[in-house]
Amino acid sequence: MTTLVFVQLRCRPGHTYKVADEIILREIHSELYSTSGDFDLILKIYIPEGKDVGKYINDCLLDIDGIDRSLTTLTFKAF
Repeated sequence: MTTLVFVQLRCRPGHTYKVADEIILREIHSELYSTSGDFDLILKIYIPEGKDVGKYINDCLLDIDGIDRSLTTLTFKAF
C-alpha cells in the first residue's frame, strides 16, 4: 500500500515557479498548488510501497534548487 503525504515548500524569493516547473517535470506528485501563508507550494505525493518516506522526499524532491524549507505531513486514515 502506498503512503500519502502532503509536502509544503517555502521557496526563495522569485523561485516558486521554477520550483513548480521542476516538480512537474519529475512527475512525482498527484497534485500541486501554489498557496498563501508561510509556504509557497503544497503537493500531494503517494510514496511507493516499500520506500522510506524521508529518503524518498529527500532524494526526489528536496534537491530542487530554490527550496528553502519543507514541511511534510503524513496521513493515516481518509474519512
